[in-house]
Amino acid sequence: MDIKRAGTQPSAKGPADWFTGTVRIDPLFTAPEPARVGGALVTFEPGARTAWHTHPLGQTLIVTSGCGWAQREGGPIETIRPGDVIFFAPGEKHWHGATATTAMSHIAIQERLNGSSVEWLDPVADSAYNPA
Repeated sequence: MDIKRAGTQPSAKGPADWFTGTVRIDPLFTAPEPARVGGALVTFEPGARTAWHTHPLGQTLIVTSGCGWAQREGGPIETIRPGDVIFFAPGEKHWHGATATTAMSHIAIQERLNGSSVEWLDPVADSAYNPA
């Protein structure tokens, strides 16, 4: 058994190469091999979002607070709220983050394949981000 005590893992700022705006990543867990799952609590300030990206084995998001947006390539921007569970299929190009005026936090869960759990792509342009 391995218990990760609250407050014992340092928070990190979301890197500018992967995020637009102010994002905090709080690691939750990384299962040891042969398991490949990991998870983090990600908090987006208003206007903050991920870049477009994919996951080799998919990704599950569980919204814990605030109000956010998520979009898969070719689809509409969807509003996401606390309690919503979002699944992106393996290889599905997508982004997610806060709305322009409201912060949002979610738990992100994904698996590693050959040591990688994500492929980062281009930033989401401001004109494409705000559906207003």
